[in-house]
Amino acid sequence: MSEEETPVIVREADAIYESVRAICHHSGTQPAPTVYRVLGNLKGATGAMLAQALNQLADGLERSLTEYDVYEDDGSDPAESVEAAAVHMRLAAHLAVELGEHLSDAQDAIAGQGHR
Repeated sequence: MSEEETPVIVREADAIYESVRAICHHSGTQPAPTVYRVLGNLKGATGAMLAQALNQLADGLERSLTEYDVYEDDGSDPAESVEAAAVHMRLAAHLAVELGEHLSDAQDAIAGQGHR
């Protein structure tokens, strides 16, 4: 599949993956003000925004059963796997909100630090 044939949503998810991978690569010793900014950006990308994306993906996956000719390779009912995936995405959405809260707490804990 060429770059222009790849759905935008997949390209954006690829970009998120590559960004987190780069953070891992560059996350050596960092002072609190730098970490504070990183936490703020991660909090913004997780929390309510990630929860919304996951819930919307679950909704769209469920709608795909009526808008596409969906099948399973093994002949089983695709509604069952869609239901299982949607349940997990909605649970992950709940955890994303919790993750955002923890990132916010971490950010608050170092908000007053500086460095020389």
